[in-house]
Amino acid sequence: MQLSHVLNLQLKLLQQLQLEQTLLRFSRFGLLFSTKTTQQAEEEEKEHTLNLFVHDKSRTMSSDLSDYKIIKEGEAEILMHAKNEVFYNKTQVNNRDISIAVLRTFISKRKQEHEAYLSKRTKGAQKISEIDDSSELVKGDVPDTTPTEDHKSNGGCGEEEDISPEERCSTMEEDSVKVTEECSTTEGQINLSEGKGQRELKPPRVLEALSASGLRSLRYAREVEGIGQVVALDNDKASVEACRRNIKFNGSVAVSKVESHLADARVYMLTHPKEFDVVDLDPYGSPSVFLDSAVQSVVDGGMLMCTATDMAVLCGGNGEVCYSKYGSYPLRGKYCHEMALRIVLACIESHANRYKRYIVPVLSVQMDFYLRVFVRIYTSASAMKNTPLKLSYVYQCTGCDSFHLQPIGRTISKNTSVRYLPGFGPVVPQECSDCGKKFNMGGPIWSAPMHDQEWVSAILADVKSMKERYPAYDRISAVLTTISEELPDVPLFLSLHNLCATLKCTSPSAIIFRSAVINAGYRISGSHVNPLGLKSDAPMEVIWDIMRCWVKNHPVKPQPADQPGSIILAKEPTLQANFARAVASLSKAQAKKVARFLPNPERHWGPKLRAGRQITSKHVSLLGPEAINGVLNQEEDEEPNSKRPRTEDSVTS
Repeated sequence: MQLSHVLNLQLKLLQQLQLEQTLLRFSRFGLLFSTKTTQQAEEEEKEHTLNLFVHDKSRTMSSDLSDYKIIKEGEAEILMHAKNEVFYNKTQVNNRDISIAVLRTFISKRKQEHEAYLSKRTKGAQKISEIDDSSELVKGDVPDTTPTEDHKSNGGCGEEEDISPEERCSTMEEDSVKVTEECSTTEGQINLSEGKGQRELKPPRVLEALSASGLRSLRYAREVEGIGQVVALDNDKASVEACRRNIKFNGSVAVSKVESHLADARVYMLTHPKEFDVVDLDPYGSPSVFLDSAVQSVVDGGMLMCTATDMAVLCGGNGEVCYSKYGSYPLRGKYCHEMALRIVLACIESHANRYKRYIVPVLSVQMDFYLRVFVRIYTSASAMKNTPLKLSYVYQCTGCDSFHLQPIGRTISKNTSVRYLPGFGPVVPQECSDCGKKFNMGGPIWSAPMHDQEWVSAILADVKSMKERYPAYDRISAVLTTISEELPDVPLFLSLHNLCATLKCTSPSAIIFRSAVINAGYRISGSHVNPLGLKSDAPMEVIWDIMRCWVKNHPVKPQPADQPGSIILAKEPTLQANFARAVASLSKAQAKKVARFLPNPERHWGPKLRAGRQITSKHVSLLGPEAINGVLNQEEDEEPNSKRPRTEDSVTS
C-alpha cells in the first residue's frame, strides 16, 4: 500500500516536471524570434524562474516521498508531511469555500462600484465645464483678476482622506454647483486628466496573514478569476518552507501569483498600511491580537475576512477572558453563538474607529466550531460618529427567556444638524416584568444588521451557478439559503423549546407558533445559527401572551407558585392569539423542501490538532480511534525496544 502511494506521488511529480519543461521550451522558442527589447528581459526572467522551479522539483523527488501525501481541495494540491509539522484542517473546507464565494462577489461588486464612480465623475466634470462655459459668456471681455489659490489648503478638494467612496460619489451627484464652489474648473480638469491612468482597475491584492500550508492562498490564486497578487505570511519556518514547496507544486499560475514570506503578521500589516484590498485572518484561536493592525492594512472600501475559533470564550464559558480579548461580556443563552458573531463585529468596529474608520458587514456566519465574518472597511470621520447607534447592551432575565437591548447612543435631528447623545435608559426595571427575576447584563454587541441581503443573494447565486467548483457546495449553499431568509434588523433570537421549558408545557410546532406571531401583525424568521431559533420583532409581552393562549388549550400540571413559569401563567393574556396557519409560516426554502441544516459529512468532524503537537490516545474525540491507532502503531515501529513498553502502557491507560 505504501509502495503504491510513493509511485503515485512520483508519477504526479514527473507529470508536473514534464509540463514545466514544455513551458520552458516554448519560452526559449519565443525568445529566438523576439527582438532585443525590454520584453526579452522579461522572458529571460521567466526562463530563470522556470529553471529554478525545475531544479526544486528534482530536489523534491530525491527526498523521501513516503513522508508526504497529496491533499487535493478544489483546484489546489498540497504536499503534507505525515508528522503534523504544518497545520492543515480538513474541516475548514467550508470556511475556504465560502471565502472564495465572497471573494468572487467582492471582485464583481468592486468593478461595478468603480465603473459607477467613473461615470459619476465624468458627469460631474461635464456639468462643471458647462457651468464654466456659461459663466465665460456672461463675463464677456472682463479680465480675470482673481489670484490663483491652492484650493487644497482651504479644504475644498484635499479632504478626500476622511470621506468614503460612497459619500464622495453621492456628494458629486447631489449638486454640481457645490462642486463648482469647492473646486475650480482648471483643477477639476487636472484631476480628470490625472485619473486617466487610474481608470483601469488593478486586480485586487490579497493578504493571508496566517498561511500555514498555503492551501487557502493557492485556492484563491487558482480558482478566483481576476485576482492579483496573493501574499502568504507565517512566522514559522516549517510552514513557510511547506508553503513555498506547495506553490511550486501547483505550477506556473501559483508561482506567478502567490508569494510566501517569513514574517510576523502584525508587524507586516502595520508596515503596509492601506495596501491590500483583502486581508484574510484565520488564526488557530482568537483573532483579537491581529485586529488592530489588520484594520489599518485594508484599503478604503476593502474587505477584512476574520475567523474566530475560541467559541467557548465567546459563548460565555469564560466571560472575563472574553472581555479582556474583545471588550465585551458574553451571556450564556440559546442565542450565544449569534452573540459571539456580534461581539466580534463590535470588536472590529472598535479597532477601526481608532483610525477614523468604520465597518459595513456583508456576511457573518457561525458554523461547525467557528465563526467567520466578512466586513468592508471605509474611512470617514463623520460616519464613524454613528458607531454608538450600532452597539447595544443586552439584559437577559435569569428566570425566563426574556431579553432586552439597550442602545448605547441616540441622535436628535434639528433642521439640517444632527446631535449625538447617550441612549435613554434603563430599558428594564430591577426585576423582570414577566417573571419577577433579576437580569444579567452583557455586551456591548453589534446590534445593527450583520448581513447585507443583496450581497448574500449575489453570493448564493454565484455558488449555485458553479457548484461543481465548490467541494462543500451542499453545506455552504444550505447556510447561505438560511441566511438569505433571516430578518436582517432583528438582533438575537428566541428558542421555542426554552419558552416551553420555562412554562413546563408541550411545545407547539414551529409552524403554529410562527403563524400566531404573523397573525398578531409581526415578522418572524429562522436563524442559521440554530435550527430551533426564531427571530421576531414582536416584544416579549406578545410572545408570552401567545404562549399563555397555547397553555389554555394545552393545560399543564400545577407548579410551585414561585417558579418563573407559574408567575407568567398567573397573568391573563391581553392578546388573543390566532393559531390559524398563515401563508408565510413556511419559508421559501421550507416550502421547496431545500435542506438548510445538514449533518456533518463524517464522524469526528471538528477542530484538528495544532501543528507540532504529539498525537496521543486522548485525541480520539478529534481524530477518531482508527487514526489514533494508526499513528501510535507507526510510532511503536520507529521507536527503539527500550521505549516500547512505556508507549504500550501509555496507550492502554
